[in-house]
Amino acid sequence: MTASPRSRRERPAKPALTREGIVAAAVAILRTEGLRKVTMRRLAQELDTGPASLYVYVRSTDELHAAVLDELLGTVGPASAEGSWRERLERVLTDCTRMLLEHPSLARSALTARPSGPHYLNLIETLLALLDEGGVPRDRAAWGVDLLLQHATATAAEHAGEESPGDWQALEGALRGASEDTHPHIAATGDALLSGAPEARLSWAFQALINGIERTAVPD
Repeated sequence: MTASPRSRRERPAKPALTREGIVAAAVAILRTEGLRKVTMRRLAQELDTGPASLYVYVRSTDELHAAVLDELLGTVGPASAEGSWRERLERVLTDCTRMLLEHPSLARSALTARPSGPHYLNLIETLLALLDEGGVPRDRAAWGVDLLLQHATATAAEHAGEESPGDWQALEGALRGASEDTHPHIAATGDALLSGAPEARLSWAFQALINGIERTAVPD
């Protein structure tokens, strides 16, 4: 005996769509399948609805990716209460970089994404507050925040793809084998060009940028 088809009225009602629910589903897809799968079509399939329904809450895939980035920025903790303002600022920026490194497919997209959600605003507020604590003039801090986040994002994006050992070995060989006659400066600093652990280089870069932001006036 075959079972009679269930009436639609007997099926459990689907939860109502919300922007928060859509973004949460997109983050889940990102974690399991990567950013390339975070599309309106894939998201509609996950939420058992039509793609057109999603555009009521998210206008485009680019906006969706920006919302996903904002959601993940919420995992970056607040500034520590310990240490100097410089040290705390660097830790926040390092946490941002590490978050992006954990989601390599998002890192490159973050170079052009324009998040505008609450977590992004909280991050900007935190960075501005730390720069203000250090006595950095507000106009320098305003431009400096953009520069600091660009470096954090670019660093993560640089390491987002799978590195080829052959490419790295070729670069190392070219630098170490540079002739003193044709490339005297490379020959003199070849070892230094390749030195330093990634964490040390990231820390140095942030401190160099912070020092420059603190001392470089914004042009009129």
